[in-house]
Amino acid sequence: MSQKRAVPFQPQQIVCLEYKQTYLYAEVVQDIRERQMCWVRPLCLKTPDHLTDLREGADIVWYSDAFRPALDTEVLPLLTELPTKAEPVQTPGTVLNQFMRQVWQQQHVKTPPHD
Repeated sequence: MSQKRAVPFQPQQIVCLEYKQTYLYAEVVQDIRERQMCWVRPLCLKTPDHLTDLREGADIVWYSDAFRPALDTEVLPLLTELPTKAEPVQTPGTVLNQFMRQVWQQQHVKTPPHD
């Protein structure tokens, strides 16, 4: 996770959660500062080989320090590609759930104690 932000995310701001070579782009619904969480509406999941449309899926609430503001130059091309190049997904929730599980597991891996 990244360091704490001085400025809260704003509603409708596009943010990114990166894990390995996968990028979850989402729109901020609400930055819940007192809980250090962020309520977001997923837009798409970008991997080196696929672009998955998540706009029909559910919103998520996740640790706000896991997100970073997305750059216009990275988001605008994706949003224009979504209608034409996105991989059709019947259950966007499953794709999002798998990604979030990977992120969760990576963040909570415990290192073995040293002797």
